[in-house]
Amino acid sequence: MGDVISTHLDEGRRQTITAHTRKVMTEFGEVYEQQYAVALFNSVRFEIEGGGNVQSQLLHRKDPLQDKSIFSGDLFQYLDENKKWRNRFVYVANSYSISFYDSRLAYERGLHPRGIINCAGYKVLTSLDEYLVLLNSCLPDIKAKAESSPFLKLASNFLLILWHPYTRHHFFTVRTEKEQVKWFAVFQDCIRHANNGLSEENKVLTPAFTDSLRLYRQAKGHYGTWDMMCGDSSQILANLVMETLCPELRDQIGPRLKGKLQQRQRNWMLISDAAYRQVLSQTRTQHEAMVQACEVERPRLDSTLRTNMDQIVSSKEHVTTRMRARVLARAEQVLRSNVQPYITSILEALMYPVSQGFSEVREVFSRELEEISKNTVNDGGKEVLGKHMEKVSMLAFHPVKMQSCYEKMEQLNLEGLQQRFDVSSPSVFIQRAQILMREQMDNAVYTFEQLLHQKMEEQSGEELIKSIHRCQDRVLKKYDYDSSTVRKKFFREALLQIIIPYMLKQIHPVYAPELPKFKELIFEDFSRFILVENIFEEVVLQSVTKDIMMAVKEAANQRRHNLYRDSIILTNSDPNLHLLDENSVDWTSHYREGGESRNTKRRQVVSMIIEEGMGQIPYGSCLEVPGVEEIPEETETQMVEDFEEDSVFSEDLQKQPIIHVAPKSLDEPSSPDDVQQIRQLIKPVLEVVLPTAENTKPVLTNGILPLEEGEEIEAITTVKETIPKDSAIASAIQELENAVQDEECNMDSDVELPQASIDSSPRHYDDSGFQSPTNEHGEEERHRPIAAEMKGEGEPVDPELVMVMLEQEDEESEDGSQAKD
Repeated sequence: MGDVISTHLDEGRRQTITAHTRKVMTEFGEVYEQQYAVALFNSVRFEIEGGGNVQSQLLHRKDPLQDKSIFSGDLFQYLDENKKWRNRFVYVANSYSISFYDSRLAYERGLHPRGIINCAGYKVLTSLDEYLVLLNSCLPDIKAKAESSPFLKLASNFLLILWHPYTRHHFFTVRTEKEQVKWFAVFQDCIRHANNGLSEENKVLTPAFTDSLRLYRQAKGHYGTWDMMCGDSSQILANLVMETLCPELRDQIGPRLKGKLQQRQRNWMLISDAAYRQVLSQTRTQHEAMVQACEVERPRLDSTLRTNMDQIVSSKEHVTTRMRARVLARAEQVLRSNVQPYITSILEALMYPVSQGFSEVREVFSRELEEISKNTVNDGGKEVLGKHMEKVSMLAFHPVKMQSCYEKMEQLNLEGLQQRFDVSSPSVFIQRAQILMREQMDNAVYTFEQLLHQKMEEQSGEELIKSIHRCQDRVLKKYDYDSSTVRKKFFREALLQIIIPYMLKQIHPVYAPELPKFKELIFEDFSRFILVENIFEEVVLQSVTKDIMMAVKEAANQRRHNLYRDSIILTNSDPNLHLLDENSVDWTSHYREGGESRNTKRRQVVSMIIEEGMGQIPYGSCLEVPGVEEIPEETETQMVEDFEEDSVFSEDLQKQPIIHVAPKSLDEPSSPDDVQQIRQLIKPVLEVVLPTAENTKPVLTNGILPLEEGEEIEAITTVKETIPKDSAIASAIQELENAVQDEECNMDSDVELPQASIDSSPRHYDDSGFQSPTNEHGEEERHRPIAAEMKGEGEPVDPELVMVMLEQEDEESEDGSQAKD
């Protein structure tokens, strides 16, 4: 594989890739420098003049995934190097990056991962046929025979593929369909999060970058949405370079590839991956240098803006008025004839799936709260409520539970409209709406947490149940208004993203030769903050904004999609809510038994998958998968409790006391749930129950208990059944206990007997409630066998009584022999 890359990507071709990347970045850098000054002007102007944004009624959590992880588990990964499947432990952190290790043990030891996948620009597939269709589109028009053997010999039928148009692909398999469904949802969430990488909080860098990218692509003739605006700025720029570089490399290298069709396609993906990595390295370095150069100029630009803001605004308005008079007539003509007839159709296509998705968010939230109410009524107590609230607190970031909401948005269909308005794919709108759904769900959950936590401090019982319902109703009303506001804003932005590029494509070529004339109207000192290209876009935007606002308003008046008035919070209208603590409630430390959380490790949002009846992938194993025949068939799965906390074995073994627990019935098979059960599997603690019922034959033993092969006796605990007080045995036992107590009182005071305790060392065993002095010195206790039954009794007795009686017989026999002597 390495020979293929070195053969087709020699030093000369790598230098060509470097030169192409430098050329694109230089051109983009010139546009970015101009747009940086404009973005800074807009930011400072907004800061000075102010703006009335709609205020959310729901609270917003600052860091929802603090000390959390999303998911982890075992997968089989296909390695291109040796064409083998190997077991990998996969860990998804709160950054949504996918890290894979040789084993869970390697992860727990803090070793470096085998690899990390940033999911920006990827697609997750579950079918090999889907993958082959996309693979054929990467290297078309190749005249070669298809291979008769399958492209990939799968380790199981449950496949997961991460596909990217430029970089390498990743193949995974799991053992059951339920695992596949859960991993598919997790991977989708990772992709969704990575594709939404640019932060909206940065009011200068983000708009400067997005405007520069749009204007650069428009200058190259590319209008409309772009699917590969995914990831951070460096990744987006790498995709921009590959958009033009990849076809050139494919035309040069494609005909020279040898082998059958699928082998050529695999080789091409390896070559494309190597080129993409080289480009990404360059774009990251050059983008950082570009931003740093602009940031150095920021203080000087900021000072100029604040000193001359009024003059700059007046100059811009003058140019805008002149340009509007020249362009507006043509813009309105295009709007009336080519855009207005389709606004309602576009809006309807967007509104149905979006409204369905937000309604599903409301239903999922309500179902979870109803489940909390039922569990609290049945079980009662704040501890139970706190346990369930710990699950609900991460509901928005649970990909499996949110999947039904996301699937509603997947129904978005813009066929017919895509070709007319140059919309490459609806995926841009789908992922944006899904991100908004997650944000609204988390806002609703966080607001409910804060309200309920306030009530829990002063209520309990039935009053607490009523408070849950009152808080739920209050949050749902706020959610209805907030979700309506968010949806209407999304509709307006989506319509602008669809319509404005189309209108610019129709109008800009007509007026492009005239735009330089407007530069003469701008003072040279203000020319960095006022660009005629931006003003032209603003004029076109203003021409269509009124129609878009009216269309959304009419749709809201119909009430078919539950659109209400915008959320507006007046001063002191809801003081109790906005004065609540801004910190997230730690339900584990507040309401679980024992107060503070015993485990400080990251809690996992999605529960692990435990297969009942199927052995887990070997702990610490990275063995090759031998073949499909030896992989177990699917069995019914059982999910463990959500937000499972990983156990630290070394700490728990030191802290947990020795507890003897009777083994469970064989009719109730289950996996060990805590450290004690794991310890019992390693060194079993057998509990011997000696019956005392009448007509039961005595148990005779030589002191050796039957064990399974390889087991070892850790301790023997005797459980005594109740004996009637009026029996002769009871009186005999009482006399013996009195004698033992007298003997203890007569012992020398310097001899200390170790106290029996559950915290005592596991090497010291004691069945009688105290230990002999020999045990104090570390010697193992010698268990004396029960030799015979007690004379004159027809029923079995306590083994302690038997041992004492035998000792008395030995002493009598010794006394008798001495007397004879």
